[in-house]
Amino acid sequence: MEMGKETVSRRSFMAASGAAALGVASVGRAAAGRPASAQAASKGRNIVFVLIDDLRYDGFGIENPFFETPAIDALAKGGVVFDRAFVTTSLCSPSRACTLSGQYAHRHGVLDNNTALPSDTPTFPQELQKAGYRTGYVGKWHMGGESDAPRPGFDRWVSFRGQGVYLNPTFNIDGEKVKRDGHVTDLITDYAEEFIRQDDARPFCLYVGHKAVHAMFEPAERHKGSYAQKTWPRPASMADTEENYRGKPAWVRAQRNSWHGVDGMYNGDCDFDTFTRAYAETLRGVDDSVARLVDVLREKGLLESTLFIFTSDNGFQFGEHGLIDKRTMYEASIRVPLIVHCPELCAGGQRRREMVLNIDHGATILEAAGVAIPESVQGASFYGMLTGEKRPWRDAWLYEYFWERSFAQTPTVLGVRMDRYKLMQFHGIWDRYELYDLDNDPDEMNNLLAEFIVKNEGGPLDNLISARATGEVKAAWDLTSRRLRELIKETGCQPEPSWQ
Repeated sequence: MEMGKETVSRRSFMAASGAAALGVASVGRAAAGRPASAQAASKGRNIVFVLIDDLRYDGFGIENPFFETPAIDALAKGGVVFDRAFVTTSLCSPSRACTLSGQYAHRHGVLDNNTALPSDTPTFPQELQKAGYRTGYVGKWHMGGESDAPRPGFDRWVSFRGQGVYLNPTFNIDGEKVKRDGHVTDLITDYAEEFIRQDDARPFCLYVGHKAVHAMFEPAERHKGSYAQKTWPRPASMADTEENYRGKPAWVRAQRNSWHGVDGMYNGDCDFDTFTRAYAETLRGVDDSVARLVDVLREKGLLESTLFIFTSDNGFQFGEHGLIDKRTMYEASIRVPLIVHCPELCAGGQRRREMVLNIDHGATILEAAGVAIPESVQGASFYGMLTGEKRPWRDAWLYEYFWERSFAQTPTVLGVRMDRYKLMQFHGIWDRYELYDLDNDPDEMNNLLAEFIVKNEGGPLDNLISARATGEVKAAWDLTSRRLRELIKETGCQPEPSWQ
């Protein structure tokens, strides 16, 4: 087992940034004053940020032929595709708050789908607005579900309460309730087009938050039945066999019969094939939306210069380990698509392998606009990856998910994702941890810590593993557990006492 890759990259990173993992955020802030950013500011680079709900990392055609997404595919071919983009919390509201604030969930405080983002939390739209940008939000907000009132940082506000509905929604438009007939994806796109077409000398930032493709899926009428002849290939880890679950925590297999498991999905109201087909048919409306936004930018002569970012608030499991939905730290849950299109800034057809996070978007957008990045931001700007500038980058990052009473089948998770290894530790449950060598086990089938579980013994599981692990497992455990402790400290996360 080669242990040197992570060690070398970490030392290089720390030497270059003068800090541990979060030093990369200071690198992003310092870069905001560089000539490239000043040039962008003088030109007033327009920004379109499109956030899809629950879109898998491979949820478009050039990544997976199951999906028919010609507009998204064209955007990817003309832009930069980030193969390893992740969210730091795989849940709608916390992830959306991470994207806006550039902070981890434990910092901004949105830990579930019911909490509002505090109004005094700095966000990238607020910073752009203060710098003279015209800012607009159109679509699903989903932080603080009891209110759809306009939020700080936006000149134009078009949203709805909570999850909203797919058909005939009621929007809050700058404080006024308006009932509309039609499919929500098409209507969101109507308002987005209207914003782009507005004649205004100021540069703009448009944030489009689609409800699609959140369950329960409801495709537009024109797309219903279009996937009737397609079947999603079952992942190898989906089968309910002893081999598949050997070494897995017991809660993973037990979840098969829950709301988020393949054997009990949505209280048995949907079978697996209907579920995957409806998801894909609903996604076709999003693809139509991307096509329309590209067309209006081209019509306005803005397509080449606009920074167009397409991503998702979290991944989505399609049967991996017998699960659907998100929340877990498995790759299908935490990985998201990320496409950045701006021909004036970066040549198309590129692929990047750096680990980019949802907390990085705001810093990147602000640097592209030549606007200072607030000290509150914990993420980093990946603007240099677009311009070809070499900068130090992270070797690891912290994942966190906090237990929800509504979906108690998934425990609290704190974990670290590195280039090669992933460690998951669970709170509030008597079960084993998970450690994977992703280079040799990309499907996360062979838990290197399978044999370690506390049985009638005192003391933390961490101590048991440290005392009894040997060889390659010992080396991987020492590396990842140490890195996790460092990240917990550096990000200001407050773990339970036994973790300190």
